[in-house]
Amino acid sequence: MVSDLSARLSAIVDTLPLRPGLRVLEIGCGPGAAAREVAARVGPAGSVLGIDRSERAVASAQRAAGGLPNLIFRCVAVEQFDRAADEPLFDLAFAVRVGVLDGRHPRQQAEALRRIRAALVPGGQLFVDGVRTG
Repeated sequence: MVSDLSARLSAIVDTLPLRPGLRVLEIGCGPGAAAREVAARVGPAGSVLGIDRSERAVASAQRAAGGLPNLIFRCVAVEQFDRAADEPLFDLAFAVRVGVLDGRHPRQQAEALRRIRAALVPGGQLFVDGVRTG
């Protein structure tokens, strides 16, 4: 497993119902530490897409990805996120300290949630700060 996780991130990743083969979307991936750990846990049959609105964060995440073939990053705000045409739906999405999902911006939050739902398989789950929300 990846050793650069903080105790807080480690605890959050530990709450996710991860298993080999899952497709996972991380919203607000920052430098990608949690995404790397999740990619290791879902294994080569699974995949992780980390998104962040910050170009700097995504560049940092890409540099630190360590060649994991099942991990990619994209610079996009969640309220503007659309899956690529050839991208399958995600089984699970998670976000840690993502401002647009904290209730302070209801319109942007509604749009973000709509886009997350559209990216998940039927019955797919969203976890925000380690808590299942849907």
